[in-house]
Amino acid sequence: MQFLDYNENKQRGTYDFPFEFYHIDQNHPQYIMSYHWHIEYEIIRIIRGEFHITMDERKIIAKEGDILFINGGTLHAGIPYACVYECIVFDMNAFLKHNPSCKKLIQNIIDHSVLIYHHFTKKQPDVHNILWDVFDSMRYRPLGYELTVFGQLYHFFGIVYSQKYYLKDAPQTRRDYKRIMQLKNVLELIENAYASPLTLEDLAKAADMSSKYFCKFFLEMTHKRPMDYLNYHRIEHACYQLASTEDSVTDIALNCGFNDLSYFIKTFKKYKGVTPGKYLK
Repeated sequence: MQFLDYNENKQRGTYDFPFEFYHIDQNHPQYIMSYHWHIEYEIIRIIRGEFHITMDERKIIAKEGDILFINGGTLHAGIPYACVYECIVFDMNAFLKHNPSCKKLIQNIIDHSVLIYHHFTKKQPDVHNILWDVFDSMRYRPLGYELTVFGQLYHFFGIVYSQKYYLKDAPQTRRDYKRIMQLKNVLELIENAYASPLTLEDLAKAADMSSKYFCKFFLEMTHKRPMDYLNYHRIEHACYQLASTEDSVTDIALNCGFNDLSYFIKTFKKYKGVTPGKYLK
């Protein structure tokens, strides 16, 4: 599973069945979920441990058995703690294709005039049982699992409406919207140019701020200093390249924006606890 693209625009599943399933444990290269967003919707189930997630500026601690629902376009990132979790990313438009009687209710979700609750626990057994069935179907894929996935998600949306598990026309202040868009601009620059010699001034300019104010803003939004976050992101890309290519450590360091091999190894060990060579083994 890749959470490397801040604005993910990859194809999910197939045209007829646009659902993608991911299983993530501590051995996964992208175990920590970096900041990103996508127009598709996402559901996460916590199998074990805790998952601390930020959605836009809202922070949630999800525990074993919990379900997280991420509306399309939401900027999100997560830190797992002794956690195993699974994700389903899907195109909500798939629910508009063949069911005109449901079109208005689904369109309300797509238009964000209805915002489904972000966090469900075992205290909502109706939701828990439905979505657990969806995840098991996506994971084990028995014959007819596509019917189960579509059917149970329609069931879920029906429960959302009948039990009012949503906010209607949720207000978002102009200030909140501006801050989120400023952060998205910075993250997009990092994603597109992480291999280049980016400076603090470059990042601040993307947010249309002075360097001094930008540092405070970025720390408040991500809990990391800008250049630390940039290097962390570079190391995440390096991990993925180590796991998926035959490139040498030197080449990967250069590909990820490090011109000094010793500094790359030092930074890699800072974030991953081991050298690149040991990580690869």
